[in-house]
Amino acid sequence: MLRVALRNVRAHLVRLGLSILAVVLGVSFVAGTFALREMLSTTFDGIVDAGYVGDVYLRGTEDSSAMVQTGSSAGAVRNTIPADLADVATGVDGVDLALADFTGPIVLVGADGTAVTGAGAPSFAVAYSEADPTSEISQGAAPTDATQFALEVASAESAGLSIGDSTTLVIGGELHEATLTGLIDMGASMAGATIVFLDEATAAATYAPDGLVATISVFGDGSTSDQVLTERVRDAVEAAGSATPVEAVSGTDMREEARSDIETMLGFVETFLLIFAGISLFVGAFIISNTFAMTVRQRQREFALLRAVGASPLQVFSSILVQAAVVGALGGALGIAGGLGLVTALKSMFAAMGMDLAGDIPITTSIVVISLVLGVVVSVVSAAVPARRAALVPPVEAMREDSPAPAGSLRVRGIIGVVFAGAGAGAVVAAVVQAAADDSASTGGLLGLGAVAVVIGALVLAPVLARPVLTVLSAPFVAWAKPLGKLAQGNVTRNPRRTASTASALMIGMCLVGAASVLAASTQASMRSVVENESLADLVIQSASGMVPSGAVSDIAALPEVGVADAVTLDSFFVSEASATEEPAMLYALGSSPSTFGRTWQTTTVEGDLATLADGSIAVQEKTATAENWGIGDVLTVSSQRGTVTAPIGAIFSSAALDTPLVMADTSFDQLSVAPADQVTILLVKGADGVSVQELKSAVTAAAAPYVIVSVQDNEEFVSGLASQVDQMLTILYALLGLSIVIAILGIINTLALSVIERTREIGLMRAVGLGRAQLATTIAIESVLTAVFGTVLGLVVGVALAAGIPTVFSSSGLTDLVIPWGSLVTMLVIAVVVGVLAAGWPAIRAARLPVLEAVTVD
Repeated sequence: MLRVALRNVRAHLVRLGLSILAVVLGVSFVAGTFALREMLSTTFDGIVDAGYVGDVYLRGTEDSSAMVQTGSSAGAVRNTIPADLADVATGVDGVDLALADFTGPIVLVGADGTAVTGAGAPSFAVAYSEADPTSEISQGAAPTDATQFALEVASAESAGLSIGDSTTLVIGGELHEATLTGLIDMGASMAGATIVFLDEATAAATYAPDGLVATISVFGDGSTSDQVLTERVRDAVEAAGSATPVEAVSGTDMREEARSDIETMLGFVETFLLIFAGISLFVGAFIISNTFAMTVRQRQREFALLRAVGASPLQVFSSILVQAAVVGALGGALGIAGGLGLVTALKSMFAAMGMDLAGDIPITTSIVVISLVLGVVVSVVSAAVPARRAALVPPVEAMREDSPAPAGSLRVRGIIGVVFAGAGAGAVVAAVVQAAADDSASTGGLLGLGAVAVVIGALVLAPVLARPVLTVLSAPFVAWAKPLGKLAQGNVTRNPRRTASTASALMIGMCLVGAASVLAASTQASMRSVVENESLADLVIQSASGMVPSGAVSDIAALPEVGVADAVTLDSFFVSEASATEEPAMLYALGSSPSTFGRTWQTTTVEGDLATLADGSIAVQEKTATAENWGIGDVLTVSSQRGTVTAPIGAIFSSAALDTPLVMADTSFDQLSVAPADQVTILLVKGADGVSVQELKSAVTAAAAPYVIVSVQDNEEFVSGLASQVDQMLTILYALLGLSIVIAILGIINTLALSVIERTREIGLMRAVGLGRAQLATTIAIESVLTAVFGTVLGLVVGVALAAGIPTVFSSSGLTDLVIPWGSLVTMLVIAVVVGVLAAGWPAIRAARLPVLEAVTVD
């Protein structure tokens, strides 16, 4: 039977071709994901090895504010430590050198006059030291004062700067003209990060004015092991009696921690991409199942002959599964090559964006094995039901002339589908009703489970719905394209299981696309509504680096056209109720002048009065107060490594835009914040009396221009900027889902092509009684359009219905408006028609070219 199975694969390779292609596309995504992750892991491992070459590191022991060091470790941010502990470590036996790591954010202006931003990678400065083994000058000379700087070689290339060029640096919120004096090769790809080297005095004054740093790097003289050296440094620091918590960690442990943190982040990316790969393979499974179902139907007489000469049902079943395994193995092998091609394209794209990935494209044993196994398993499982049907067909029945396999009743399937869809719809409704009654209720999980059940129910019900829905959808064709419309209607409704299976592949993709479109439109409308309701400012000033330089803030505030400029800064602190005994939680807080509220920003006060901020009170977001069971008058303890503030709750507010738990007056906030004191998160500007918004914007734009990274937007532009971010995410989502839709289109082509083979005699008879080639091609095109539109309509209805509940469930997160983008949905229906016409091309041409005499004599 193995020989028979392999011979059948060779004989029907064309029929199985699109099934193989479906496996190739799905497996390519899987193989590409693993290969990309491997490359990213190799790249970041190189960064870790280049950045942490010390034998021992001193660092804080306590989690601290989330904004201590921009561009520092990927892991938890800790309290800073005294830089002069480097002198203590230097005196330890076995230590050759100890350096305080002065580092922080910087903006480098490239040769084109714009800020250098490599694919969204960080831009930071570090102190250059001749003794530091990680930063040896490869070309030129080291910086000696604030008018000079050096660059990592890839950063210089992306900036378009050469030794001797002068440019602008934004350091500590101020503009500095400086000259590039040297280049430093760190021995590894920095993945697009912009690394600027400043002289040690400038870096220390800018990033550690209080004498505190994030880490101190300790280098041994090679006379002892890292472990022993770590213990010696730890003992010396403890003997010195540091006022802040300090710990000594070996370089090996430091590197392992950094790698672990990076692996966690890469794991999220991998999971995200594999979800879409899984969707693609699931959609591909429909094609494989459909192909084998139709092939089994066409080869019933062949299976009957096998049974007649002694083949058992198990042998027939096994022979079909072997064919499926061959399809999966071929698809998996080609998918590996496709995945590597995909990663090659991504690597080139990243390089064009300024992010160079290290190393060659990996072809590991695990990638090969997983890809092959996945392709085989998906194919075998998809072919199992058709194989079982072939094995159980009685030989005598299969030998009858033109005897199709009896179609089972759809009653049981309909009941199962109704149960799934009904239970899922009930869960979705319950989640929405519960969320509407209680904003703080967490019903997202119930909504998700209900959505999955509804989608499963829709897939199960698809054959039951196919005949009535397609009858309605085909009515225009029946009325306007006689008799071709009636012929096409009969063909698509004759076998509802096959039509539904073909359309279901497209339904899955369109369901996700429809839900994403509703979610994106609702998000954009909600953001617009929030900004219009809460912002009283004429202009919103932001920075590409996330922090507006202090120089820009003061320059803008000093303009005669500006009436008010309110600075808002974000940081996070440890917060607990003063009388509580449990561990404090780390919560984000906004710091601003109390007069900001009612002047440039307004928000809903649920209880109390925001004016109490001026008296040192704290305002708490309503959902935070509910979760923590806090009320007006409760005293909170807010602390950071800089100190502690104890204050009562003076107001409870509700704001979708200010999605932070706490708001504090700037006087209290500044006592705690370890964010750069000379930089703010956002600046809200209102014009002076008699100054138009356009005049104000022109003046502010001119003042902000030298700072390069600062953007000046009115409320409409601010909302549009937020909306464009949603559009970018939606574009990525569409691109990923596009693969599943492409596979679904292949499914339509595959079904039509096999249907032409199956109906060869019928086509020949229609041609013989006068049906022209163009009419035949049109009939097949109508069948294709009806199948595509059926899948699209079913998918969009399910997706839109499920997405309609999301704004209510997540209203506390800022989704306040439900918007259904009817224009986009209509566009998708039009695309479905176009897809149907294009998918019918090859099958229609093939059918039209069938010789009439040969067709009518097909056995």
